[in-house]
Amino acid sequence: MRVASLLPSATETLFALGVEPVGVSHSCDHPPAARERPTLTSTVVDHADRSAADIDEQMREVDGAVYELDEERLAALEPDLLVTQATCDVCAVDASEVRAAAARLDPEPDVLACDPHSFADALDDVVRIGEAVGEAAAASALRADCRERVDAVRERAERAVAAEGRPRTAVLDWTDPPIRAGHWVRDMVELAGGDPSFQPEGPSEPVAWDDVRAADPEVLVVAPCGFDRERARDAVADLAARPGFDELRAVADDRAYAVDGNGLFNRPSHRLVDSLEALFACLHPDRAATPPAEHDRIARADRAATPSVRADGG
Repeated sequence: MRVASLLPSATETLFALGVEPVGVSHSCDHPPAARERPTLTSTVVDHADRSAADIDEQMREVDGAVYELDEERLAALEPDLLVTQATCDVCAVDASEVRAAAARLDPEPDVLACDPHSFADALDDVVRIGEAVGEAAAASALRADCRERVDAVRERAERAVAAEGRPRTAVLDWTDPPIRAGHWVRDMVELAGGDPSFQPEGPSEPVAWDDVRAADPEVLVVAPCGFDRERARDAVADLAARPGFDELRAVADDRAYAVDGNGLFNRPSHRLVDSLEALFACLHPDRAATPPAEHDRIARADRAATPSVRADGG
């Protein structure tokens, strides 16, 4: 089957199932082989080396579509199936646009739109994708492995909570403006043994800095959407410049972390289990197999970071 993936999380899952897509989105970068596939999408927003504030400003100024689909290249690849998403209209080409493009192709490919809103939804999509591409057995095996790892985290978290309680936790997936991570993140915080009440039950949403201060998290996880660990460390400066940052319990206790959001929290693939394990390490470091200090996708937030420069010079 010839499959085109317009979604990084789906691309990751397809490769894990042994299916190499004929084309991918411009954001598909894992595994490394994904970068070698024909690129089918582009964006008018310049993300490279830009601050969170600059990217946010660009997004607000876009007049029209943020993402473009190269229908000519797509047609040349003659896909049997297009995998896209309907969860977030600022993260990838909208599912309705993909369906419209598919209808203009001859022959018309099937369209599978993933729309996960919970941790379980994301892992269930492994099975949906596997069934759609004829790899149901491989998908079932991958889902079973994920379930086993999740159960292991759940058991360790239950022991940690019984001994230590649930630390007040805040996970942000943007810093300027601050945005608290939604969808599957609330489930992950609870599974990992944290207090999930700060996270929204629905999509990610802006949060006033005063509300962050009022929540006074004991653990702060900064995982900006699309940023790797080093860019996440830079983004912490957006928060460090705000009043009361040093007074947050998480910061005072050196339990504020910059995390590779692009590789972990932001993508609802089977690798969310990696994210869950990393989150557990942040919440209960003494009980984690790999504590934060040894984790290659987690860094202590730098309280002395220089605030990033806004596009308007502010």
